[in-house]
Amino acid sequence: MSIIQSIILGIVQGLTEFLPVSSSAHLNLFPWFFNWGEMPESFDIALHFGTLLAILLYFFKDWIALLKGSYKKLKGEQSKEGTLFFRLVIVTIPAGILGIVLEKLSDKLLTTTSSQMISIALALIIMGIILYLVDKNSKETVSLDKMNFKTSFLIGISQALAAAFPGVSRSGITITVARKLGLDRESAARYSFLLSAPMVAAAVLVSIKDFVFDLSFVIGVLSSFITGILVIKFLLDYLKKGSFKVFAIYRVILGLIIIGIVLFR
Repeated sequence: MSIIQSIILGIVQGLTEFLPVSSSAHLNLFPWFFNWGEMPESFDIALHFGTLLAILLYFFKDWIALLKGSYKKLKGEQSKEGTLFFRLVIVTIPAGILGIVLEKLSDKLLTTTSSQMISIALALIIMGIILYLVDKNSKETVSLDKMNFKTSFLIGISQALAAAFPGVSRSGITITVARKLGLDRESAARYSFLLSAPMVAAAVLVSIKDFVFDLSFVIGVLSSFITGILVIKFLLDYLKKGSFKVFAIYRVILGLIIIGIVLFR
């Protein structure tokens, strides 16, 4: 992986991890489109490590509050932060197991590059339409601190589809489910960001033995980290007044472009 490729892919990861447009789809598309060859899975995880650092730093005060709250819960005291912390951890376990099962299934079904690209395109288009319709028609009746366990579990388990099928988007599907269940846009995005941390952290720990700590690795992680922080701030500010319509439209257009390239390349 060259330095230029590392920078580009790091920026792509940072831009698309938190926006509901699928970072895994874009990380598959760029090497395919520019004929860079297949990106090592360990480098993919390394780029996710960069955006994980962005989540940890941007929400540093939140994580401290969650950890303090978890300590209070262990002592038997009431704590909204502690409840949220343990829910984040608990829902990650079944989501991770289901994600592994579905990923193995998708690997058996999608054996060629063309089928993988068509699958990504369809996932982008279908989830884009669903995101638009759900976001447009959902009422904002639940805030982050008023979620019940059922709501947090359903949002968390939905991550499994994104882990198995590039193009679905982890943030896209969790935000969609959250909006359907009544969360306001900002709360849906914030919970989606926090929810991704345990899943990505687990993937990093599993793959860290395969990391190649060279200059490309450092540049890729750094670029995804910096871009990720900027995108988190942008999206949370944008959602105070804006909707997810623009991201849904982007998904559909990109999906159609991919299908066109596959058919006529």
